[in-house]
This record gives sequence, structure tokens and C-alpha cells, in this order.
Amino acid sequence: MTTALITHPDGLRHETPIGHPEQVARLQAIYDALGSAEFDALFRLESELGTDEQVLLAHPATHLSAIKSASPATGTISLDADTHMSAGSLDAALRGVGGICQAVNMVMSGDAGNAFCAMRPPGHHAEKTTPMGFCLFGNVAIAAKHALENHGLKRVAIVDFDVHHGNGTQDLVWDDERILFVSTHQMPLYPGTGYPHEVGAHGNVLNIPIETGATGAALHAAMNDQILPALIAHQPEMLFISAGFDAHRDDPLAGLNFETEDFAIATRSLCDFARDHCSGRLVSTLEGGYDLRALAQSCAAHIRVLMEYSK
Repeated sequence: MTTALITHPDGLRHETPIGHPEQVARLQAIYDALGSAEFDALFRLESELGTDEQVLLAHPATHLSAIKSASPATGTISLDADTHMSAGSLDAALRGVGGICQAVNMVMSGDAGNAFCAMRPPGHHAEKTTPMGFCLFGNVAIAAKHALENHGLKRVAIVDFDVHHGNGTQDLVWDDERILFVSTHQMPLYPGTGYPHEVGAHGNVLNIPIETGATGAALHAAMNDQILPALIAHQPEMLFISAGFDAHRDDPLAGLNFETEDFAIATRSLCDFARDHCSGRLVSTLEGGYDLRALAQSCAAHIRVLMEYSK
């Protein structure tokens, strides 16, 4: 088995206004970084188009209808000050949904050892009925519910190390005791949620704020002292990663000082957990990361570790 890389050219057709940080070039930078021979062993697949049924695992029909209705035939429209749609955005977002559900299917069937979904727009800020923070649908929460509803799993977990709190994921899994959601994030920072007292309806949410200026040592301490113990207590049968790389010291949208290697170390810790407790079942999906060079290098480091564990 090997690592599945699931993506689609539709991710390049989600166009945002000039100067917007969540730009087409993000995905192209990742493609370029994964073009070297060391990544030849990746099992590269085009993402399937997500279905209404998949979206409705986490969002109400009113949200799906609103996003479809907002989709412009030409040009771009703004859903809020940060979140925009072009003519290609709906299909791109649905490829994000379909791709991560496809990743779950592949890992569960043994067709891949683990998987990374390289799609945009990201998803972890999209709440039940509110697109925001560049996000339209809650990809990782949808995939977690897909694993539970369609593969007979009883418990899963999501770890989000994006620099911004995954408020959308938290909202989508708040009432679902089967899903543990863990987020490390800079605080204070957008979207202003993610305090430790936000614990979910069933104690199934763990928020770990990190102070501005902190290095990767803060993430590694949180991993050992809080994240791994919480995962062990929850006993998930599949692990999901919301892989945002905007805690990197070069990222323009935040103020943490992680190095590229810090993402590799965190990934290795989570892969070790998945190997020892989840039969290796792990699916990761792209969230943030807005310095193109740092994004490309960090994403490559993340995938390099995934490949080590899928052999």
C-alpha cells in the first residue's frame, strides 16, 4: 500500500479576488513541490464530485441550497468580506467533499495506507449554515460522519493544527459524541473562538490555544500532554487531520513561529497513534497556509511522513 494523493484541476478553478491570500497559486505550489521523484510512489487520483447526500451528513439542506444558489455564472461574488465564489467554486468545493469521502473509502478498503486531499477551498471554518473564513462546506466533518455512517465505525477523531481555530468543524461535530475534535490554534486570532471552556455537548471537543509568538515546541508539548492522551481516551477507529500550515513563521496571516520540521514531527506523532490504535487508518486534508514557499515545503514534509507510514 501507499499514500493516496487526491486532488482535481477544479481546485484551480476556484478564483478569488486579486490579492486574496486563498489563491489558485496555493494549489499550484503544492503540485510543484510534489513533482520530484521522491513523490513518484504516491497513488495519484482525481477527486470525485461530492454528492448532496454527503454534504447533508453535516449541513442542513438550506445551507446546500444557499451555496448552490449563490454560485455565479461569471465573475465572482462575495458571501462575506473574506469568502468568495467564482463560476468554478461550487464544483471545487464539491470536489473537496467528494475527495475526502473517497479517501475514507480507499483507506477503509485497504486500497491506500493513508491519504492526503489537496483541494481548495478549505473547509474547517464552514459552520452548519454559515460559509466563512474562505470555506463553503465542512469537508473533514463530513468525512468523519461518512466514515461512521457508511463504514460501520463507532468512533473517530479529528486533529486540527491550522493556526486558526476550526470553528466550523467544532460546530458540525458539537453534538456528536462519536467524534472527538481537537484543535490547536493561535489565540487571540480569527475567528475568535476556540477557548478551553468550549468542550462540546459530550466533552468531545478539546481546544488548545497557543500564545502569539510561540514556536513549534508549544505544539509538541500539547501533543504529548493533551492531544495524545485525549485520543487514547476516545479510542478512535480512524484519525483525521485538518492540515493547515499557516502556523509557519513565514505565514502572513498569523503570528506563530513554527518551522517546516515542526509539521513533520506532529505528523509523525499522529501517524504513530494511528498505527498503534487505528489500524493505520488516517486521512488528512488541506486547510490553510498562505506563504507559498512555506506552504509547499510544509505540505511536502507532511506527505513525506505519511508515505513513510503507508509502506
